[in-house]
Amino acid sequence: MPISSSVVSSVATDTTHLEVVEDEFVEVVATMSQIKQQGLFENSVAATNIFMQDAEREKIDDMRSMSSYAPNFFVPDYGSRMTSSIYMRGMGARIDQPAVGLYIDDVPVLNKNAFDFDVLDIRSIKLLRGPQSTLYGRNTMAGVMDVRTLSPIFYTGTRLAAEYATANSVKVNASHYQRFGEHFGLSLGGYYRHTDGMFTNDYDGELLDWENGGGGRAKLEWHKDALSLTNTFSVDAVNQGGWPYRLIGEDGEKLTTNYNDPSNYTRLSLSDAVRVVYMGENYALTSVTSWSYLDDCMTLDQDFTPRSMFTLQQAQREHTLTEEVVVKYDPTQRYSARFGAFGFYKQLNMSAPVRFKRDGIDDLILANANKGIQMMFPDHAILFEEDEFDISSDFRNPTWGAALYHTSEVKLGRWSFGAGVRFDYESSTLNYNSNALIHYRFTMTMPRFKELKSTFVGKNRKSFFEVLPRVSVNYNAPQFNAYATVSKGYKAGGFNTQIFSDILQNRMMNDLMADLGVYLDQTGPSYDTAEATGYKPEHSWNYEVGASYTPTPKFVAELSLFYIDCRDQQLTVFPAGKSTGRMMTNAGRTRSYGVEATIDWWPMKNLDLRAAYGYTNARFLKYNDGNNDYRGRYVPYAPQHTLSLSGDYTWHINRTLDRVRLHADWRGAGRIYWDEANRYSQPFYGLLGASVALDFNRLTVEVWGRNLTGTEYDTFYFVSVGNAFMQSGRPRQLGAKLSFDF
Repeated sequence: MPISSSVVSSVATDTTHLEVVEDEFVEVVATMSQIKQQGLFENSVAATNIFMQDAEREKIDDMRSMSSYAPNFFVPDYGSRMTSSIYMRGMGARIDQPAVGLYIDDVPVLNKNAFDFDVLDIRSIKLLRGPQSTLYGRNTMAGVMDVRTLSPIFYTGTRLAAEYATANSVKVNASHYQRFGEHFGLSLGGYYRHTDGMFTNDYDGELLDWENGGGGRAKLEWHKDALSLTNTFSVDAVNQGGWPYRLIGEDGEKLTTNYNDPSNYTRLSLSDAVRVVYMGENYALTSVTSWSYLDDCMTLDQDFTPRSMFTLQQAQREHTLTEEVVVKYDPTQRYSARFGAFGFYKQLNMSAPVRFKRDGIDDLILANANKGIQMMFPDHAILFEEDEFDISSDFRNPTWGAALYHTSEVKLGRWSFGAGVRFDYESSTLNYNSNALIHYRFTMTMPRFKELKSTFVGKNRKSFFEVLPRVSVNYNAPQFNAYATVSKGYKAGGFNTQIFSDILQNRMMNDLMADLGVYLDQTGPSYDTAEATGYKPEHSWNYEVGASYTPTPKFVAELSLFYIDCRDQQLTVFPAGKSTGRMMTNAGRTRSYGVEATIDWWPMKNLDLRAAYGYTNARFLKYNDGNNDYRGRYVPYAPQHTLSLSGDYTWHINRTLDRVRLHADWRGAGRIYWDEANRYSQPFYGLLGASVALDFNRLTVEVWGRNLTGTEYDTFYFVSVGNAFMQSGRPRQLGAKLSFDF
């Protein structure tokens, strides 16, 4: 019997059984996330739960559509599906490792390039805010997204959906859940998506942001008595066009999108995971083993102008293995403990050639070389034989890590006290080979072109060991709950692969001058090339207090206050001048404090109201990049405010037309500063959405709209070869959807 959108949070317990809610079966299964969090730590962390009904009416089917739904949770909608930037409480990452962890059915997704994809048949999403390093570990500096999907054991039926929207956008979903006997279930599902795109490239008049994609999931589950086994296989494929980056003119005006070289992104991701759960008399054992594969390629016009400057093609192939075992032990009602072990291995191979074209050769290389030479020899210059050449960069980056963790909780009446610690080790090696081959001549002394080859070959290794403690205290009354926590957050360091083209460009200039017997100052970037290949880990201490109040079942209010002291926060920066790359650096010290509040209210039958607000004040306490001191400035890209308002009203009509559902939501974010100097920013803005759904027994007809007021806003700012660019947000979108649930 299908689960409807009337699933409520009261069924999200940690026991294994079937429970009847509004005469329909609902899945309640002990999972690793529940085993990890149940008890004190479940009540001593700021969390937002998104259940099936929330996801359906809020149009949540991927990571970006969750932005601002939870306080201080922000996902900017820009770039490709590779981007996947997430900001929470002033913490975030635009490249390399994420600051927010992602788990799907207990399987960790370690590469944020694979974060942004459609999740089929979401049962629930839990957003845990603040460092979760003790229980979840790697790259959970700012929080965790825990996604759960439907189970074929506890849900049977067929779900079909077809949607058509603005820009000839199409989405089709189909899934079937079948139970064989009492113990075995199988589900198969797939989805397809397409859009023509909404933004035009003035260079050729073609739409830029087109996309085709699809994927599927197969899940096998077996449950008997205390033992359950689950195998889940998933696949997702993406093929999308370019990005509507607009050049900012000298007067600050945002010009039209206009660039000449092709830009696109393709991705294939596969994963398979086996989960084993055994429920003993006073303990639970969970093991999750997973394998994932990622093969993606990004091609882009890196200068984003009509000139032929330079392009990038970054191709990656990565295999990842993970294993996690958790034991939850409850010998008495007053004491419980968890013991866990986690290990992973990643093998990443990446090729990232940068192709310099005629304008880039003239402006970025020969202009610098000839500037000094022509001061002494006005009638002579260095020339290149090639109209274009590649700076090739190949990387092999194996990374492995292991962790042990433990938490204990003691309950004394209404009070609970807990402590936990995680011992985390990680090792990463970068083998790099960058090279370029050109033919040049100096017109004064060289009648023929001469070969010049520059190389940057080597091996770097970094290892990190961290002890991550956490302590909590909780007071739990029938209508009131309060907590306080102190926890340490951590994100591993890494390597700046995206700066190697700049490093080799600088080296090539020096090799060229040395070959001529000439030395010129300032022939390349001012940063040290050895240090630029790596960045340090970031660490934080998070202090948090919170409370929830439920005077009646129809009203729930939650409030949390936090303060984060962060050392060596990782930031993505663009080196000064006409550089061609970007790099991760470490700010000396930042601090972030704020407040989060959520209210759920059912003032009358069939009416649901919700409000969620977050405020974050994140500033640099110590950060000097060698050219500027940014002390006191706001940390860029993290919004100061997020606000989500939503309301739903349902009419129950008759047997033919079961009900009519009206939904409206308004989500806002801002101010968002775009650079460390706080010169550019996006003011607070809000987007209005609404939908009307007609439920005819097992058929639902829905019409919806996003950004109904046509609000104009910006989602991204960056600098390339000395030019500044901005991407605008999506305009008004309208759509219609048919859903069948058999």
